[in-house]
Amino acid sequence: MWMARSGGRWRDLPERLGDYRSVKRRYYRWIEMGVLDEMLAVLAREADLEWLMIDSTIVRAHQHAAGARAAKGGRMPRAWAGLAAA
Repeated sequence: MWMARSGGRWRDLPERLGDYRSVKRRYYRWIEMGVLDEMLAVLAREADLEWLMIDSTIVRAHQHAAGARAAKGGRMPRAWAGLAAA
């Protein structure tokens, strides 16, 4: 779970979680045996979605997705240029 959350390399695994080589071997062995698939299936069955909510305050978009200028002092989008002139 630490690897999925952090996106780090196996070598960066904290020592408190064990030797990274052993943890890596166990992880891949569990994948081959289907243990992780079964764990995720159980978690999906037991999911309490009553409190699940996605709100626009937590969804972030790239600045250019909203029509921001590509460079400081760059051209305005056409829709905004008309408003600025008015």
